[in-house]
Amino acid sequence: MKLSYLKYGLSALLLLVVTSCQKYLDIVPDNVATIDNAFKMRADAEKYLFTCYNNLPQFGNEGADPGFMTGDEFATVYPPQGNISTELYRIARGEQNIVSPIGNYWDYKFFQAIRECNIFLENVDKVRDLNSLEKKRWIAEVKFLKAYYHYYLLRMYGPIPIIKTNLPISASIEEVKVKRSPVDSVFNYAVGLVDEAIADLPAVLPIEFAELGRITKTIALSVKAEMLVTAASPLFNGNPNYANFKNKDGQALFNPSPSPEKWQKATEACKAAVDACIANGNKLYEFVPRSVSTRISDSTQRMMSIRAAVTDKWNVELIWGASNSTGGGSRGFQSLSQARLSPFTGTIPNENIGSMLAPPLHIAEMFYSNNGVPIEEDKSYKYASRFTALRQAVQSERYYIKEGYTTVQLNYDREPRFYADLGFDGSIWFGQGKNDDNNTWVLEAKLGQTGGRQGASLYSVTGYWPKKLANYNNAINDPAQQYNVENYPFPIMRLADLYLLYAEALNESQGPGAEVYKWIDLVRKRAGLAGVMESWTKYSNKPSKVATKEGLREIIQRERLIELVFESKRFWDLRRWKVAENYLQRSINGWDITQREAANYYRVRPVFTSSFSLKDYFWPISENSLIVNPNLVQNPGW
Repeated sequence: MKLSYLKYGLSALLLLVVTSCQKYLDIVPDNVATIDNAFKMRADAEKYLFTCYNNLPQFGNEGADPGFMTGDEFATVYPPQGNISTELYRIARGEQNIVSPIGNYWDYKFFQAIRECNIFLENVDKVRDLNSLEKKRWIAEVKFLKAYYHYYLLRMYGPIPIIKTNLPISASIEEVKVKRSPVDSVFNYAVGLVDEAIADLPAVLPIEFAELGRITKTIALSVKAEMLVTAASPLFNGNPNYANFKNKDGQALFNPSPSPEKWQKATEACKAAVDACIANGNKLYEFVPRSVSTRISDSTQRMMSIRAAVTDKWNVELIWGASNSTGGGSRGFQSLSQARLSPFTGTIPNENIGSMLAPPLHIAEMFYSNNGVPIEEDKSYKYASRFTALRQAVQSERYYIKEGYTTVQLNYDREPRFYADLGFDGSIWFGQGKNDDNNTWVLEAKLGQTGGRQGASLYSVTGYWPKKLANYNNAINDPAQQYNVENYPFPIMRLADLYLLYAEALNESQGPGAEVYKWIDLVRKRAGLAGVMESWTKYSNKPSKVATKEGLREIIQRERLIELVFESKRFWDLRRWKVAENYLQRSINGWDITQREAANYYRVRPVFTSSFSLKDYFWPISENSLIVNPNLVQNPGW
């Protein structure tokens, strides 16, 4: 294992934990930080509690969120130019290695987070002025966080060592050479910790305005549901590819035989979470304008219900939001998602609008037709000419595409989520200071136009933008293009996500039926679509698909990929479903953004080729960690 697991490294770590932040230096005499001082009084211990939270992933941060740019949802300028990190993006490009692994969370992040949780749990009883109820709540929060860090490592690396307690300084060298635990054991341990936490967590936050982002009972129940769905999924449940993956002592790390009981447990956990969320007042978000001066059509209101379900901070759909993105953390991914909409009169585009997160063409293809089925299945959609046929938008399409503007067939006749989530050449971009359907921004993206390429960076390399991530309340101030941002918590879990997890678990445990359709259709209804049974029966060239477990599984997976696009979910879903090789080994394409005329602009051009093979299901452990701890085994293929 890594050097910090050795007894002398642990000693240094304890000192680092309490000295690395200035806030600890103020609570001890003579500037000498100790664990005893950190847990002497309530105020000091609360700071350590927040340190346990501080290790959560920086969701939505392109350089720090393992699920954000490591898959196939985004392309960008490469080598990097401007204010964007492409460190994790290198994984999508096939640059992962074992000497100095990209995104090395094994050595540098989450095991340290677990150790800090253990320090808290081992010392919280020392706090003199902490009442018993609050202590129970704090312990429950940290148990949940400890479970979540184990779970996060498990998704990334597969079998991991379970760190129940921190080893003492007196531990022998052999004691610190821990080995990996079987994946079922890790899941059971993490779920068990969450169960322990649930009993002492509040159903709602006692002081909501001051505690947003802290763990509640509904968060814990919802994450437990996700954990159990992940445990039941093909990557972890009877995966024959890892039948020979064993510790050096011969202990098997994967059970090669699938267990249907895991799907039943997942179904029960999802139901408990859904029931708790509904009882707590969570519901699918519906957009209500903040100002009476906001004049919008029914079409725009529907699109805003889709878009603002993510960006309207702390809304009723949000189960767990990343509070570390509310204090300015969301500015980065919002700027990178924002297209340049207003004319720029200077010589250099303003970097306040990064404009460099670029969804590829296959993401645009992923969304349904306006009939609510895949465009490749829709009997009436002009699929064969989706990349070649050009036409002008008519008046009835004016809330999606500028009337009279020429764009390609791929951008026409699509579901509302396509227009809510994506910006593209000719598309309407509601908000950003223009909240009237009769006076909206229009994204014009060809060379020489406002949103087109204007230099070495600060442009979309594909001709699409993730509009979904840009808060509509952000304002672009002409002509300097200053970008004023309203931050929001990145959604770690929202109700639509949980509904679709529940539908998936029901289908796998019971097969198709009214109860499965119910939870999918609730999400589709908010998106302006008919139910799956009606849509497939009327419009799909595969009408029986919705009636079989295998067909409905494919529909549910597509629904999750659409509904949760750009929310750091696709990366993990494709892996747990064990279908990543079908998606991530491909040419990543966009339009020919160097062209001025529509006929030339709408030509498919490759940006790069994404790389994925069987070994990429789990990230490699660094060679150094394997040398330091010879009891560790490397992930297969590395």
